[in-house]
Amino acid sequence: MKKRKAVINRKQCVACGCCMKVCPRNAITISKGIHADVNRQLCVGCRKCAAECPASVISFEVLEVADS
Repeated sequence: MKKRKAVINRKQCVACGCCMKVCPRNAITISKGIHADVNRQLCVGCRKCAAECPASVISFEVLEVADS
């Protein structure tokens, strides 16, 4: 099984908060007013944050997850 998790390019993030506002799981926070951070435990990979990001700095990592 595969899951997606958001990854934010911190060097290019402008900390506008658009991604944080649309995240349904509150997995994104703005760190020190400098860049956004993703809580990978909460992220469900819905891609809403990437669609909203005006700087296009959010990508997704695909992870293999063992079936339980």
